[in-house]
Amino acid sequence: MPTRLLLGNEALAQGALDAGLSGAYAYPGTPSTEITAYLLRSSEAAAQEIACAWTANEKTALEAALGLSYTGKRAMATMKHVGLNVAADAFVNSALTGVQGGLIINVADDPSMHSSQNEQDSRVYLELAMMPCLEPADQQEAYQAPAIAFALSEKFKIPVMIRSTTRLSHSRATVEVGKAIERNTFSLPEDSKRFILLPALARKAYQKLLDLQPALLREAEASPFTQYFEGSDHSLGLIACGVAYHYLREIVGENCEHPVLKIGQYPMPEALIEQMMSSCTQIMLFEEGFPYVESKLRGFPARTSPSILGRRTGHLPRTGELSPRIVANALGTEIPEIPKASTTPAPRPPALCPGCPHADTCKALNAVIKASGGDGRVFSDIGCYTLAALPPYNTVDTCVEMGASITMAKGASAGGLHPAIALIGDSTFTHSGMTGLLDCINENANVTLVIVDNLTVAMTGGQDSSARNRLGEICKGLGMDPAHIRVIEPLPNKHEENVAVMQEEVAFPGPSVIIAERECIQTARRNARARTQAGGAS
Repeated sequence: MPTRLLLGNEALAQGALDAGLSGAYAYPGTPSTEITAYLLRSSEAAAQEIACAWTANEKTALEAALGLSYTGKRAMATMKHVGLNVAADAFVNSALTGVQGGLIINVADDPSMHSSQNEQDSRVYLELAMMPCLEPADQQEAYQAPAIAFALSEKFKIPVMIRSTTRLSHSRATVEVGKAIERNTFSLPEDSKRFILLPALARKAYQKLLDLQPALLREAEASPFTQYFEGSDHSLGLIACGVAYHYLREIVGENCEHPVLKIGQYPMPEALIEQMMSSCTQIMLFEEGFPYVESKLRGFPARTSPSILGRRTGHLPRTGELSPRIVANALGTEIPEIPKASTTPAPRPPALCPGCPHADTCKALNAVIKASGGDGRVFSDIGCYTLAALPPYNTVDTCVEMGASITMAKGASAGGLHPAIALIGDSTFTHSGMTGLLDCINENANVTLVIVDNLTVAMTGGQDSSARNRLGEICKGLGMDPAHIRVIEPLPNKHEENVAVMQEEVAFPGPSVIIAERECIQTARRNARARTQAGGAS
């Protein structure tokens, strides 16, 4: 079979294409972004007219994928772990409605918080939805996972999660790819009421979901992603989930003297776990994220035989990614130290790009706060502009989750804070900020909203913003007084003018919106190069 050098994310996307994908929807979020980006630039996907789009948020992505599945087509929704929080309503309920065409929900977790605000483990959501999940261990399994997941989804009429983590998503390996299969044809559900979750119908659907669990367990135990390797020394059994399996193999080798259980599909393979627990004195768990499997095996109260070792017991660190060195330390194995460089470069904290429009907006905000006596606060959101919490700007006072800037500013204003300023990006505003502004309008909250519009989703690579050139109209549609929707251009030579506009709106005793509009410096450069190349080609 032909081979390709692919990121884990790219392997998953190619695997979905070859497995008969008809449509994919996503909101960009690291470390998941490359899955949809790969599909959007794929000539194969274009030739097959695969529906593929960035959506306003993760909830709308999953709902669109569920709707495509309703027509019998194979569909996929992609998000990062915190995006699953946004899509949680659709995620849990889709397990009750079931699916018509196969439906995959890709969730990329980010242990060590490389680009996230928490270390959430998405496997916890499996408890709520009682949904099966695949956890590929390497890029080849990432390629194989969609075909297995689509088949499982259509066999049991249930969505299937594919969980990955940062290291698998963003590392490359050679992948053997196969031939693409035919895509599903149009077909509607035979049971027209299956997707109606009125209480009387939802209760029946819930019982069906419960009745399905033993079959899903049998599938997990027979999965090609789940393997049990017997060993001669039963003083210790080793369980590894997903990519942690390869960290373990790097340390113990292929001929480990201890029993090894590789878990790559959920529900957890109970029979194989019981086989290990009944024969081993101690069991050590290796898993990325929360001590999810470990906690279940320890029980309550914690069992003493066999003893369960892992993150909860301190044998592995409770936070952060695993690595071969961490695995070696847990097993008491020595591995050579990597020689250190003769000189250690000074750390470079993240910073706004030179020429970034957000820098000029934040300088103006700092001037406004200073003029107010320094008592005001800037409630920020998730985006490049969050870097203004760092020197030299020190503008931002909060950053909690997508959309929280506006509603936190509204609550702080109700508590007596003035000025209460919300700072949010154009894409984040349409993701989850519009409802917060609607609350401000309905309550006549004394909040000044600054939307930094750089005309793209800059933090995740420059995807198109859902609000491009429509922010003012959206705010009017929500009910904002047009007199208090102001547009400024964040440039150094307009600093005084911009400060004056901000001060006017801060002084207004009600909701106001300032749109700071200037193209991201990175996308502006790329667009300029593209125009130059197009001109040269013509």
